[in-house]
Amino acid sequence: MEKRAVHFIASRTKNYADKRELMNMVNELLGIQYNIAKANRTDRKVQNLAAYINADTLRAIHKTMDRKKAYGIDKVTKEDYEKNLEENLANLVKRMKNGSYRPNPTRRVYIPKETKGKMRPLGISCYEDKLVENAIAQILEQIYELKFYNESFGFRPNRNCHQAVREIIEMVQYRKTNYVVEADIKGFFDNVDHEWLMKMLAHDIADRKFLEIIDKFLKAGVMENGKYLDSERGTPQGGLCRARHNPPYDEIDVMPRYVQYS
Repeated sequence: MEKRAVHFIASRTKNYADKRELMNMVNELLGIQYNIAKANRTDRKVQNLAAYINADTLRAIHKTMDRKKAYGIDKVTKEDYEKNLEENLANLVKRMKNGSYRPNPTRRVYIPKETKGKMRPLGISCYEDKLVENAIAQILEQIYELKFYNESFGFRPNRNCHQAVREIIEMVQYRKTNYVVEADIKGFFDNVDHEWLMKMLAHDIADRKFLEIIDKFLKAGVMENGKYLDSERGTPQGGLCRARHNPPYDEIDVMPRYVQYS
């Protein structure tokens, strides 16, 4: 069944030039799912995750990366990186295996907020680090998607704000609802506690090498106006969260057809 599923996915995916690479990537994800299922059955933590960040996975991710994305502090673009792709990937995997891999500081830029006069900071990673970030995100997605509430929509695959609005409408119209609360955590990304975040991850993950890679990203720091800033707290906005939340808004019917408007 798993082999048929791999062939089915590969035959219908156009983003990958080499279907064999896609099949390898799907097999990697199936392996992660097996580890997760095994951990759930035995009430243990998930292990052996760092091994899935390998040349095959990184190569497949590279082929899906947008060429128009902004570059990091090293100014390396997708075109630059793929000139010596195999050599670059081999070097990256080697550094990850021996523990010498260090993510570069993110490049901080500012974009206007919805509120006039306020700016939102974004952290732009270097291209090589984006490959590793996406591999980590895919692994974490396999672990935590099963744990999230069905009513949660933010930064999740195949979910978006339009679906959240639809869920709210259904709740208000067809379920007993006493309160509707709108809330926002001020400066949430800027104040994420690294120690507590790593403790939460360690609650489900036993692979120390995998956790160390995530910890290195948290402590990589920021470059702003040519100055290096430590990142003792918080996580950069604009990187993985944005990458994992790319819904086809124009394809979603926001309001259910049975809702009538006056």
